[in-house]
Amino acid sequence: MPDFRADSSVDLLVKAQSGDDDALDRLLSRYLPRLQRWASGRLPSGVRTALDTGDIVQDAVINALRHLNTLEIRSEGTLQAYLRQAVNNRIIDLFRRAARRPARVEFPEHAAAVGTSPLEAAIGAEAMENYERALAVLSDGDRQAIVLRVELGLPYEQIAGELGKPSAAAARMTVTRAIARLSDEMQRGTSRSS
Repeated sequence: MPDFRADSSVDLLVKAQSGDDDALDRLLSRYLPRLQRWASGRLPSGVRTALDTGDIVQDAVINALRHLNTLEIRSEGTLQAYLRQAVNNRIIDLFRRAARRPARVEFPEHAAAVGTSPLEAAIGAEAMENYERALAVLSDGDRQAIVLRVELGLPYEQIAGELGKPSAAAARMTVTRAIARLSDEMQRGTSRSS
């Protein structure tokens, strides 16, 4: 039976540093599963994105091996500790990145906008100008009835007293007719500006 002795990690590292791709592949196949087992469960689910543990380990090892030619590893444990520290640093980076990013919150589908949109403001401003222009054309009595009811929101009993009407019903009829004339005038103003 031949004397089979697997190359040590230090021997494989030296060969990989001299450009032996087979040695690098054997080194990775030896350490990636160990590092994945070690890293498994170390990354909380809240920090995980599309990456799983295998992706994180592979990314960390690839970054660590960019410095392959500068490594001076003299024992098996030292290489494993170096690679484990690289994976740990990658996990810490993911924690920090997640802490800087605000938490994702689903936007409700039927959420109402707060405030007026620019379009609503433009339409509102145009409608307000049309209202003011039409109000200015009306008689003093109609204008006063509309302002008391629409702008000040007074009850019909109080409007009757202000306008000298005999009852709340008479004040309601006066306001209704004034609003109808205002509406007609606003329609005419809109058709003139079109």
